[in-house]
Amino acid sequence: MNDHNEKRDDALAAEYALGTLRGNARLRFQKRLMHERDLAERVARWETMFSTLDSHLKPVQPPESVWKKIAINLPAQPTVRRNRPYLGWMAAAGLAAVALVTWYTTREPELTPLVVLNDTQQHGQWVVSADSQRQQLSLTPLRPAALTPNSSLQLWLIPAGGTPVSLGLLNSQAPTQVKLSHMTLAADAVIAISLEPQGGSPTGQPTGPVLFSGKI
Repeated sequence: MNDHNEKRDDALAAEYALGTLRGNARLRFQKRLMHERDLAERVARWETMFSTLDSHLKPVQPPESVWKKIAINLPAQPTVRRNRPYLGWMAAAGLAAVALVTWYTTREPELTPLVVLNDTQQHGQWVVSADSQRQQLSLTPLRPAALTPNSSLQLWLIPAGGTPVSLGLLNSQAPTQVKLSHMTLAADAVIAISLEPQGGSPTGQPTGPVLFSGKI
């Protein structure tokens, strides 16, 4: 597989795990998952990384009526038949799947997702990952896009109630690594990407439209 296809499949796997891949594109991707192990591994890796995004949410106990409706709509228990030689293969496949998921969920990634940057239609377009100290960021485009030769994408950190601080220019085709120097990613700060002239904003502040943003 060439580099272009690698990037495309990784972006599709991220969108699938994030839930933004929909319609016929999602159906086609699901068919590929049934036959391409490498693709399933990519999805498992992204699902593990995205699992930290909702770690701040508190579980809510559903009302009893919900459980009753679920129980009523459950299909009848199927009759168990004996002498099924393929059950051993199914069990082996299940154990292999458990082993694969366990491997991905127990390893510690160097960078974990911090926030997803949405466009103006609230579609996730960039994944911002950070190290445990929040001193290094990685920004990955879910849908790489070409820019005109005279334009650049510029990254900004906007503290709550403060002015934007430039974090540098971004590669629209591949992940960009950003090291923070004496900066703090405080809660409620916003990470944004604006469209600027080639080489970045000439004023030190955003001059073009904000294309993507997300609150930490």
